[in-house]
Amino acid sequence: MKRESSSNEIMSDEKWQAIINNDDSYNNQFFYAVKTTGIFCKPSCKSRTPKKENVRIFQNAEEALSANFRPCKRCKPTNERLPDNEWVALITEYIDKNYTEKLTLETLAEISHGSPYHLQRTFKKITGNTPVEYIQEVRINTAKKYLLQSGRTVSEIAKMVGISNTPYFFTLFKKMTDATPAHFRQLQEREETK
Repeated sequence: MKRESSSNEIMSDEKWQAIINNDDSYNNQFFYAVKTTGIFCKPSCKSRTPKKENVRIFQNAEEALSANFRPCKRCKPTNERLPDNEWVALITEYIDKNYTEKLTLETLAEISHGSPYHLQRTFKKITGNTPVEYIQEVRINTAKKYLLQSGRTVSEIAKMVGISNTPYFFTLFKKMTDATPAHFRQLQEREETK
């Protein structure tokens, strides 16, 4: 029977302990990737410990790269820096998929293996927006779709897009669209009946 590729290597307790303890004596013995972020690291990486079920083990960086994982910005497992535009693309992709969750600059920095300051500066340089502005834009654009395509209440829609504070949602929506959510819905309905 043909052995599957070593990228499906079993996670031993020893390797898991090396990851949890950021043990640099295991560097270059194996690399680990996190399925939820698409990033791979050295065992010594100081990033937040991932959930064990989201971790894949690789014998070398090339295997992780060929499995479409990207090198961590923090521990640089390939000893190269990930280009800023690729790093920001990873972060925007994460926001696009997880905008309903509580996302802070610190959370995004931890998930993307960088510092909050560097993330803020780099994200703004590449996109023209801060990460928080981008999150707000994604949430409000999604809310607009829900307002037009569903009969849900404004407070339900606010929660669906990750904003549990309805008054804050109203304020943000009005600031970004120049209309309240209810008024936006009415204007669009009027446009459709013309």
